[in-house]
Amino acid sequence: MTEAILAKSRTRRRGSMQPPTSTPPAPTRSPASDKALLPLGALMLAASVGTLAQTTAPEKSLAPVEVRESADAPEGKDSVRATQTRIGKGTQLLRDVPQSLTVVTERLIDERNLDTVKEALKSTAGITFLAAEGGEEDIRLRGFPLQSTGDMFIDGMRDPAFYDRDTFNLERLELLRGSASMLFGRGSTGGAVNQVSKAPRLIDTHQLDLTLGSHQYRRITGDFNIHTGENAALRLNAMATHADNNGAGSRIRKKGLAGTYAFGIGTRDEFSVNLYYLDNDNGMNYGMPWIRPNASAPASSTTMLPLDPRTYYGAASDYNAGGASLLTLGHTHRFDSDAELKTQLRVGRYERDQHAGAIRFAAANQQPDGQAATLENFGPGTRLMRRTHLKIQDLDTVHLQSDFSRKFQALGLQHELLTGADLAHEKKTVSAARSAAQGGVDLPKPDTTVGRPNDGLGVDETRRVLRTASDFKARAFGLYAQDLVRIAEHWKLLVGLRHDNMDGSYNSFSIPKEAPDPVSTTSYRQKISEWSRRAGLLYQPNALQSYHLSYGTSFNTSGDTYSYSSKTVNTPPEASRNIEVGAKLDSADKRLTTRLAVFHSTKYRERNTDPELKIDLLSGKRHAAGAEIDITGRITPKWEVYGSYMWMPSAKIDVGATGSEGQGTRPSLTPRHSGTVWTTYQISPAWRAGGGLNFRSAQTPNRNPGWSAPGYVTADLMTEYRISERYTVRANLSNLTNKLYVDSIYPGHYIPGAGRMLQIAASMKF
Repeated sequence: MTEAILAKSRTRRRGSMQPPTSTPPAPTRSPASDKALLPLGALMLAASVGTLAQTTAPEKSLAPVEVRESADAPEGKDSVRATQTRIGKGTQLLRDVPQSLTVVTERLIDERNLDTVKEALKSTAGITFLAAEGGEEDIRLRGFPLQSTGDMFIDGMRDPAFYDRDTFNLERLELLRGSASMLFGRGSTGGAVNQVSKAPRLIDTHQLDLTLGSHQYRRITGDFNIHTGENAALRLNAMATHADNNGAGSRIRKKGLAGTYAFGIGTRDEFSVNLYYLDNDNGMNYGMPWIRPNASAPASSTTMLPLDPRTYYGAASDYNAGGASLLTLGHTHRFDSDAELKTQLRVGRYERDQHAGAIRFAAANQQPDGQAATLENFGPGTRLMRRTHLKIQDLDTVHLQSDFSRKFQALGLQHELLTGADLAHEKKTVSAARSAAQGGVDLPKPDTTVGRPNDGLGVDETRRVLRTASDFKARAFGLYAQDLVRIAEHWKLLVGLRHDNMDGSYNSFSIPKEAPDPVSTTSYRQKISEWSRRAGLLYQPNALQSYHLSYGTSFNTSGDTYSYSSKTVNTPPEASRNIEVGAKLDSADKRLTTRLAVFHSTKYRERNTDPELKIDLLSGKRHAAGAEIDITGRITPKWEVYGSYMWMPSAKIDVGATGSEGQGTRPSLTPRHSGTVWTTYQISPAWRAGGGLNFRSAQTPNRNPGWSAPGYVTADLMTEYRISERYTVRANLSNLTNKLYVDSIYPGHYIPGAGRMLQIAASMKF
């Protein structure tokens, strides 16, 4: 049903799909082999898992495994402090992870009114955003790509597509920093983001939230947990959000539904079925052009436009639609209290139907005074051009992974073994529009002026005639093993190794500029076989302190962007290395945790890919080094604090490609200072108040065009009134001073951050 809904929406919005006169040649691998991949992989994995279970299961019979949960969770909705994580495949204490890890809990998401994953990520240090050519939010950590390399995960499984993610079904967000291919396979140079879904619990509890705010913002969410049997429960989460403006020029129209049914919860065999559906039909502020003070001003003085961020100059017909449909099946078998096997199968379909475009200044001869636009002559009559940028693509994925964990004694040492395997099949299809000469239509968008925002003019996007521009298929298989060994009373050693195989094929279909056919097909194929390593040393003198030294590697294939070219198909993967020294320190009452780390990340054989500059080379090397600190928890029983800060004084292109970011320069999107702080105080049993700051120092767009986006600090306020155990009202005022700042950057344009916004949320529990 979900796919039918999305298909109907795609037909309505995208326009007709006219097949080419000449059919593209079939891919080298037959469709039958594609369909056979999953059963074959499943049989291989089942065989290996069965053997592993037989060799590790105790010989004596086991008593039934019963694990009951408490209705009063010590974190999540009750605290900004977290103590456990599943980002490392198995459940681990944060103090046992020898790597930087920041957790955004559900409490922080609610308190700061973070309704998108992007906003939640902005509540962590080191995160920046590239306003890419496709209009997508390209997430960077320490300046290294995250989303474009597939380093987004849901419950430990890859969530690779570009789409506008929502937080309505999130229990928490986990950000692992540094190289982590040993855990996840390809990618993970800067780190990985794990979205932890809300899971069924063995209690009856429900919550409804209604939020109203600036720009006709309306959002309703429902969270329903139904205890259906002795060991069974159903969790349903629903969301609908509408707004005329998101504070930065884009309307919001989205809805979502997530349901998980689990049975055998806490017993020897636990099963779960999860369905997730998110539909976006949003507007889009693709980006506004940079401007110089005057015609003779140097590039270094380039700055933002002096415009309210709410103003919208795109066409009324521009939109960013699409979403995600996911089905996940899960099974956990507990051999005993110290050993379990967790298997997950996910089938996903992602769609992106983007019809938008960047805004640019019209040529000098089209401006009122016949001069190029600068701040000197900028005014209501300044003429703006509307461009067209289409991003129409479908991504179908199948992921299967199984993780086995066991605690045991061997050779007089305590071991915590984690091992597993995963299979992936991904297929992406990209569509393009035909021009009138190619059998389609030409739809030039009308120009506008600075004095006429939201002029209501547009084109009929449904008239576009589409064709298949390219397709990409990849099959990947990975095996890993990791052991955390207690080598002395206060010392633990972690060692991990992973091997990945990937087979990717790419077909590009082109047609003449002045005719609908013939279709020319260019095909590429690449096979990758790579090892990834992880090592860490932990010193834990007591229950309150944990110090670590870690080393990890990662790799990125040329197929991370779901495409190949003649220059990238035969290049080896990019490689990276992360070295880190850090500590996790708890206060005596364990209410406050401080995380500290010093890191040095290096990327080798960096792929300097830039179609505008015709760069497709593996020639680069760069590094980023700095220090981080996170503080989470309660200073006093009434005073709670969350803080995340990164100082990155050293970041450099050690080896660069001519025409791209220059050798010896600081890489793009690597601010020296970044972070956030948030604090709340319980004034009385009924009243609670809080506030916080988000900040980034100056950062350079990619390609290093000679200027930087200025740094900024924004302030937020919150007050909450608890009417009773069931009813709560909360008010959030974000960007208190209405600060004008750059949120996402690109050489030719930027996307402004949201202006001042007031939102009031009413919550009912029952």
